[in-house]
Amino acid sequence: MTTDRRTPARARLLQAADRVLFDHGIRATPVDELLRRAEVSAATMYTHFDSKDALVAEALRVRLAEWRAVWDQHVVAAGDDLARLLAVFDALAAYRGGQQHPARWCAFLATATELPGAAAEIDDVLAADTALLTDRLLHFSRPLAGAGAQDLADEVLVAYSGTLAAFLRGRPRSPIDVGRRLARSAARAHLGD
Repeated sequence: MTTDRRTPARARLLQAADRVLFDHGIRATPVDELLRRAEVSAATMYTHFDSKDALVAEALRVRLAEWRAVWDQHVVAAGDDLARLLAVFDALAAYRGGQQHPARWCAFLATATELPGAAAEIDDVLAADTALLTDRLLHFSRPLAGAGAQDLADEVLVAYSGTLAAFLRGRPRSPIDVGRRLARSAARAHLGD
């Protein structure tokens, strides 16, 4: 892999981490591989990041900010309460469709699975991702389900998480469409209550 040497070393390290860690595995990827891909020395890496964990945490922070921005765009474009709730699936399609992030499924779930006792800096980012997802789904469920908003938010969360896991299995062929359809059915069931 050839990198653009005009790109600052810190950015090259984050790009290398994003390309490799969440697809090949954090533990399975030695620091030497990250250095090779970023075309930097160990001293350069440790100038920018105290440890591999610090690099992982920052790569996740960058992803979280990008994901939030994509999701924000789809929420703003949504025309009604149901569309705002389902915007998480539209955002997921746009985020994955951009091919910016090659991970097979979800960098946050992959990290949580691989590093159950992760360093505090990684756990903090994982918690921020979970809070963003759960808080927003609850917020968007309230106009649709009223007192049943938490139940609806939980149902959409399970549909969304199942969508992400389906990318690993390769089935169904279009996990996002199926996840959206399940979430829409859940919302309609709450509207009928």
